[in-house]
Amino acid sequence: MNSKMALMSALGMALAAGAVLPFQAAANANVGRALGHPLWGAMASLTVSVAVIVPLLLAVKAPSPNVSAALHGPWWLWVGGVLGALYVGSATVLTPKLGAGSFLVAVVAGQMVTAVLVDHYGLMGLTPRPINAMRVLGVLLILGGVFLIQGGGSKQPVKPVAMPVPASTGLGTS
Repeated sequence: MNSKMALMSALGMALAAGAVLPFQAAANANVGRALGHPLWGAMASLTVSVAVIVPLLLAVKAPSPNVSAALHGPWWLWVGGVLGALYVGSATVLTPKLGAGSFLVAVVAGQMVTAVLVDHYGLMGLTPRPINAMRVLGVLLILGGVFLIQGGGSKQPVKPVAMPVPASTGLGTS
């Protein structure tokens, strides 16, 4: 596969990964509601993530992790888990308040503002990519999208598609 095809494939996979986020946020919010608190929804999501990743590691026969190398690396190697938990928790709490579109466009805007700064300064081992007028314009357009999506559209709420959450699964009962 040539590099252009590889890039297009990677972009397609990234778009698909982004496409599942509104469903993830809504599912986590609903399971949190069913469990009695949004953070239980985040905990359920992260627990299921572990239950999915461990069999995948075994299926692809991933080598054992080099924990020693990771422990001797920079402190920020471990921040991903904390940040992931903060993101999942925030999505679970904020999606019902803002809606999936508003929450996710705000997330993307926050990502882009921060990514441009991380790139500019070459943080976390990345090659520096200076801020320029086009990057600033791109960020401003995304920030404009936050306001358009949050403030735009109908003021009349659309009736949601009911996806009932059973009060009891009936597990363990006869």
